[in-house]
Amino acid sequence: MPRRFCLFALALVYLAISASVETGNVSADEKPTKPNVVLVFLDNYGWGEPGCYGGGVIRGAPTPRIDRLATEGFRALNFNVEAQCTPSRAAILTGRYAIRTGNASVPIETPVYGLTQWEYTLAEMFSDAGYATGMFGKWHLGHTKGRFPTDQGFDEWYGVPNSSDESAWADDTRFRPDSHPFARVEHIMEGRKGEQPKNVKVYNTKERALIDHDLTAKTIDFMQRQVKAKKPFFAFVPLTMTHMPVIPHPDFKGKTGNGDFADVLVQIDAYVGRMLDSVDSLGIRKDTIFIFTSDNGPDPTVPHQSFAGPWGGSYFTGKEGSLRVPFIMRWPGRIPAGKVSNEIVHEMDLFPTLARIVGGKVPKDRVIDGVDQLDFLLGKQKKSNREHVIVYVGSELYGVKWRNYKMMSKEIDKAFADPTRRYGVPLLYDLHTDPREEHALNSRWYHIGWIRWPAGQYLVEHLKSLKTEPPIRPGTPDPYEPKKRK
Repeated sequence: MPRRFCLFALALVYLAISASVETGNVSADEKPTKPNVVLVFLDNYGWGEPGCYGGGVIRGAPTPRIDRLATEGFRALNFNVEAQCTPSRAAILTGRYAIRTGNASVPIETPVYGLTQWEYTLAEMFSDAGYATGMFGKWHLGHTKGRFPTDQGFDEWYGVPNSSDESAWADDTRFRPDSHPFARVEHIMEGRKGEQPKNVKVYNTKERALIDHDLTAKTIDFMQRQVKAKKPFFAFVPLTMTHMPVIPHPDFKGKTGNGDFADVLVQIDAYVGRMLDSVDSLGIRKDTIFIFTSDNGPDPTVPHQSFAGPWGGSYFTGKEGSLRVPFIMRWPGRIPAGKVSNEIVHEMDLFPTLARIVGGKVPKDRVIDGVDQLDFLLGKQKKSNREHVIVYVGSELYGVKWRNYKMMSKEIDKAFADPTRRYGVPLLYDLHTDPREEHALNSRWYHIGWIRWPAGQYLVEHLKSLKTEPPIRPGTPDPYEPKKRK
């Protein structure tokens, strides 16, 4: 084959690949690096739990390791997520609003749920960039063939496919496992890429207390193996606490004297500390990005309720207590230590930001809602590249948060309240003066009604994008291929 023809063929292949993905926008003088990434992603852990966010000792549970981590990196006061477990996990892994992927709500009526294989996840991005990828914890993005973590870019996984409330089923005499194919005992599972995950043991309330200890140990073992193999790694660690039922490990039971929830908060701090100590002992501190955050705000159910600090509401609402969670990111020598900001950042922003760092791919053939925040995190600019968040609760559009204001067309006064109220004009809130969103400023529309224009423009653009790229329907099976974008 003539050399000229070979070069032409290679060029065509390159162009074909470039048409569907692009490498993170790294400037000419900024070469991609290969830092390890550890992403700890808690469950229903509220904004106000750690001491560095005003909790800690006032919650009966000091958090010295998390507090120290905050002094060593960037602490966000306005880090936003989606309102429920499944949508939040879909958003952080794809860089897209969960409504787009068919995962806007916790699955209730669709046993085949989760991410279609067409979606391109953080794990796939890291894998394509030459990383080992491991997940240790709660998935909640599918429990059928083709929908497990190892089908979505992870080399290995140990954890539970669904939610921790299912751990109570195996211990309840009223449970009827023969009533439906998916009314089955939950299992802790383990799997590797290319293989069907296997059940390891029943996930009952005894194992509920033990699992986060095991997930921490599995994470540390994964890091040790990759360092020995001299391979960069991405460890996604969605621990199961503080989702109900909140049951401390026997090593922490009674440790605080302030009840099970406080014991679990101390337990979480200790497990994060163990992972941080492992990073140090492996000699990879400067070469590791360590991220600590949560999937959404607190469960309001007594005695499992977490603490949202000054913010109102709990998960399953459109309030700040649902949408705003702790976020700490440490990268020694790169991210300034002790930096604190109230600028808006969203969990979806991690996808393009991390892709830029490692030279990963960001899809061009679909809407990516995340924005690159690297320059902001590195202290090269004061302002975030985001000033708004579209607010969904499930598949319902509630409104938009713009700067320190919220414009909401619908709200839930209390979690799970029914019926929900609807309003003829949007409810307007100023989070500076009303952080709990208790006093809508509708009586002063003549003062702040102007915010409907800048905030409303983002809603218009978002709704237009849903017409350009229609959302994937919940329960859509594989294989899935979208219609050509308009």
